[in-house]
Amino acid sequence: MANDILTIKHLSVDFTTLTGTVHAIQDVTLKLHPGEILALVGESGSGKSVTTKAIMHLLPRNAHVVSGEIWYQGQDLLKLDDQALNHLRGNELAEIFQDPMTALDPTMRVGAQIMEPLLLHQHVTRAEAKQKALAIMAKVGIVNPAARFNDYPYQFSGGMRQRIVIAIALVCHPQILIADEPTTALDVTIQAQILTLIKQLKDELGTAVIFITHDLGVVAGIADRVAVMYAGRILEFGLATEIFYEPQHPYTIGLLQATPTLAMATGELTPIPGTPPDLRTPLPGDPFAPRNPQALAIDFEQRPPFFQVSPTHYAATWLLHQAAPKLHLTAKLEERRRYFARQAEEEA
Repeated sequence: MANDILTIKHLSVDFTTLTGTVHAIQDVTLKLHPGEILALVGESGSGKSVTTKAIMHLLPRNAHVVSGEIWYQGQDLLKLDDQALNHLRGNELAEIFQDPMTALDPTMRVGAQIMEPLLLHQHVTRAEAKQKALAIMAKVGIVNPAARFNDYPYQFSGGMRQRIVIAIALVCHPQILIADEPTTALDVTIQAQILTLIKQLKDELGTAVIFITHDLGVVAGIADRVAVMYAGRILEFGLATEIFYEPQHPYTIGLLQATPTLAMATGELTPIPGTPPDLRTPLPGDPFAPRNPQALAIDFEQRPPFFQVSPTHYAATWLLHQAAPKLHLTAKLEERRRYFARQAEEEA
């Protein structure tokens, strides 16, 4: 799309450690469309958070951007100075962090923390900032915000603290919101409420969202598009429906088979065998090949290109080559697809 709000081009990030250089991100290319929710999914250590921290310039000191560009509104974020970045962060670019207890200052009242981005970026009076803070508190579902405005974070439950973090992120109506596993520390009931809240606020404010999670089940009802990451690379991306019901990369299929759903009423979950590779010594071919029972000889020798499955769906696997044996979905995934097909027919 010509009007993509964010474009990441061939991003590579290394970490210098005592045991060697870790190639955490390798040639990542992504586009974020206006007003959409793009989910980054994959196991822990796949590079999801590092990718978004590069966008926000929040990488640790031992990180080094080897190559790449991150374009936002005609400017490469990687080339901006601190003053320009400080104008964008918390204003046009915002982030919801994973743990609300560490994201909030325990010594500051929550109202003051919500007001802070407004006072820094929008040059409003304290009275105006307070009114906007109270309005966003009500919007994110904090009951009686005027009475809770001067409370401290410890006086709120985990779910309410996460709502406060969301309020801080959204109070300036950012163009892009990064949600880094915002429901991990919450129980399933509160998790569902937070997911619904993010989707509602996205629709109301028109904010584009990058949603990070290791759980494909979490993004089933929230994401417009999904990018599947593994070992610092994107292996497959497409519309959420394509990723869930027409997966093409063996890693994506493995993630789905390990995700419990109502569509799979019987049988045990199938875990992915093995462990992720050591990113100090990247493999020459498909990084998932050692864990893939269907891997071809070329998977260990040459990195696969992205093969187009549909105008919106691409996967980097040699199994999509015309000369490769055809990859068939397992019985469990076929059962999942039939289940949702019936659900769609009933709703129609």
